[in-house]
Amino acid sequence: MSNLDLHPAPSLCGGRADTPGGPVRELLEPKRVPLGESTYVRRLLPNLGRRMIGGWAFVDHYGPDDIADEPGMQVPPHPHMGLQTVSWLHEGEVLHRDSVGSLQTVRPRELGLMTSGRGIAHSEESPRPHPRYLHGAQLWVALPDAHRHVEPHFEHHPDLPTVSAPGVTATVILGELDGTPSPGTTYSPLVGADIALAAGTRTSLPVEPDFEYAVLAMSGEAEVDGVRVLPGSMLYLGCGRTELPVRAESDAGLMLLGGEPFEEKIVMWWNFVGRSHEDIAQARSEWMTGSRFGEVHGYDGARLTAPELPPVALKPRGRAR
Repeated sequence: MSNLDLHPAPSLCGGRADTPGGPVRELLEPKRVPLGESTYVRRLLPNLGRRMIGGWAFVDHYGPDDIADEPGMQVPPHPHMGLQTVSWLHEGEVLHRDSVGSLQTVRPRELGLMTSGRGIAHSEESPRPHPRYLHGAQLWVALPDAHRHVEPHFEHHPDLPTVSAPGVTATVILGELDGTPSPGTTYSPLVGADIALAAGTRTSLPVEPDFEYAVLAMSGEAEVDGVRVLPGSMLYLGCGRTELPVRAESDAGLMLLGGEPFEEKIVMWWNFVGRSHEDIAQARSEWMTGSRFGEVHGYDGARLTAPELPPVALKPRGRAR
């Protein structure tokens, strides 16, 4: 997945100073941005008021889109460093290729997890032929400094564990929920879970008081801690809870994202996470010269060109404006 903005704003994230010490209810509105040739996404993170949720540093929601007569997702080869990408689908298929040789079709409720580490390149596309509808989320997790130079690799987990109760089924995407762990590799304390709610359900989700949380509304109508959330919106919840009340007016789908507040300050620009302007500038230069990130084979098209760096040096600052 890529940030295809030709003039990307730097996101200066991290540090615990701006993390609320207790629960909040902060509704984040999306920004509509293009992804590839014909797909638009709703960008929830980074947001004007919030840049990280634990290690989660980037959240896009897209669809449901009818792509029966469209190419669907077509994202040319592009680089990443210092982060993990998480591909999550409710409908459709995405074909992943990368520079370490991975070739994998990711389908609904399967985890596609790419750890960029010191550097990787990949492409994403709707297969030909492809299902009629495309609906999902694309997310990034920032790697802590101790692990941001690990060897790049890709994981595909088609069968993920679930936690069930009357009216609710939670698929554990990353981390652990209610004592049930995902097989996906993580490098900081966090959780990602897909929550399916039946119409009329009232329940509470178990959460960790030391984690900060947000809920991304994927489909249907639901209330989270008394706040109505509509598809494509995200509710930031802060810390300090041991349970999270949810209610479904119709069948609904949510994503629960959380983690320990990310203590390190980072610089996120285009498709890179670093710690300084120099980190970002070097990565951009090495992508443009072809001396880093490797090559993606099999994609029918040219790779992306990196945008120009902003005229002022990038500096890491806090988590929120």
